[in-house]
Amino acid sequence: MEMANQTEAPPPRPPHPQSEAKKEGRDGWKASDWFGGAKPLPVFALFALVLLLTLLSGVHRFSFLDRFLPPPPEAEQKGSVDESLGGLLSLAFDEASCRSRFESAKLLRPLNHTPSPYLLEKLRSYEALHRKCGPNTELYRESIRQLNSNLSGGGPTECNYVVWLPQHGLGNRMISITSAFLYALLNDKVLLLFFPDYMNGLFCEPFPNTTWLLPSDFPITHMTSIFDKDPNRYGNLLRDKILSNDMNIANASIPLPAYLYLHLVHNNNDYDRMFYCEDAQLLLRQFSWLLLRSNQYFVPALFLIPMFEQELSLLFPERTTVFHLLGRYLFHPSNVVWGHVTRYYQAYLANAEEILGVQIRTFAEVDLDRHSSYIMNCAISKNLLPSLDTKDVAALSDTIRVKPKAVLVTSLKSEYFERIRDAYYRNATATGEVIGVYQPSHEEKQFTEKLDHNVKALAEIYLLSLSDSLITSQYSTFGYVAQGLGGIRPWLLVRLDDENLCLQSSTMEPCFHFPPSFECKSRREMDLGSVVPYLRHCEDKAGGIKLFY
Repeated sequence: MEMANQTEAPPPRPPHPQSEAKKEGRDGWKASDWFGGAKPLPVFALFALVLLLTLLSGVHRFSFLDRFLPPPPEAEQKGSVDESLGGLLSLAFDEASCRSRFESAKLLRPLNHTPSPYLLEKLRSYEALHRKCGPNTELYRESIRQLNSNLSGGGPTECNYVVWLPQHGLGNRMISITSAFLYALLNDKVLLLFFPDYMNGLFCEPFPNTTWLLPSDFPITHMTSIFDKDPNRYGNLLRDKILSNDMNIANASIPLPAYLYLHLVHNNNDYDRMFYCEDAQLLLRQFSWLLLRSNQYFVPALFLIPMFEQELSLLFPERTTVFHLLGRYLFHPSNVVWGHVTRYYQAYLANAEEILGVQIRTFAEVDLDRHSSYIMNCAISKNLLPSLDTKDVAALSDTIRVKPKAVLVTSLKSEYFERIRDAYYRNATATGEVIGVYQPSHEEKQFTEKLDHNVKALAEIYLLSLSDSLITSQYSTFGYVAQGLGGIRPWLLVRLDDENLCLQSSTMEPCFHFPPSFECKSRREMDLGSVVPYLRHCEDKAGGIKLFY
């Protein structure tokens, strides 16, 4: 299957048992009530001495002293979790409606990188914009009236929109939603998502007091069939010279459509890919409605558009954190999905010393025995798993006190899980470690248009993101999402040579598989992986590009 800082004050300390034992007259309680009426000097001297020694020694305080002394800082902080992720998340939500928003910080590792103050500010501003312009607002209804006119309106309005359309599996959808959100953020547009029935109920709302879902009464009724033949496709209008990137649509000699369709899928053409040029962006800003279909993580190409360069550097001083931060901001599993995650985690993974995630996706027929051996050899050669001791059997006394290492396998097929499980069941390990191998599901085929399949897929993405180490398949967007949410640099199943069976990714960023291959001004062919030092070719896709340090 395929941010101003907002931190909650620590919870109040629970009442001491003695304070609950007798509540009568509690409001008027004084120190003299405890000691009685007489207050001889030696008693107070003794009290002062005990108090001083307690503070200096740091030992556990006598219970009656707890009435007078604040809890030590370390006690307040122990076990505390920053649910806002350093201000990344707004906490203006009902916890019961989206448990994952408040609980995921307890399972996922802390953010690897601190979000910039500018990103936090930008997200709060976007949330305000979305509340002002989102569905069920007067400004939204006004924009719908303009859309119904079938005319462009001659320029942008107070509220302008990007409507995302899905393409391919859940991994593709999540990386393209992230790309579309960043694009909307850079252009002060509102992102709305067209979710078919088989995606409804997967995610919580990410923005407070509004929705990111496109209303069912949206006037364009053929959303599922908007594709390459759409009459408002930007690339075709450019090709046919109905549009030009340097035009001012207010002065257009012919009526222009009320929306443009951006065809940003993997097999689009160079006219569509003009989207990644600055002059195209100046044109697109004049349209109030952009419908965008993509299965790509096109974020890296946005870093090559000069008009976005300064803004992106302020939003993401560390360029390789884009998906990690935006993914944790946007994607909160619904209570149904979160139930799958937490139940499986508690049952099989919570007591493990360490979790190794193994995400296996094949795009062609492979020899299962050879491919399984290759994956195990990769894990063993990189010390992710211990080697097998095929000659000896570990004594019970050697293993009974050892916490197991958990291997979480996600794959459409069960055979990989079975081979890894059997290898560690039938043989001891050379290190004496105990290995438990688990697989939540094996659907055999990808059923993108089934809700139950997508629920399992999202749950398994999140389970993988809880791993300490991760092995992923090349080209796999499913793996990209897991590594990004978890903030993990995965080991990619890319064989460099007989000595290096797999390769650790340099960053946690996804790969843009099919970027444009030309320079915008001259239209000459150009390798975008060599234009700037922080944008290079992906380790797992030669023609792809990704963000590096």
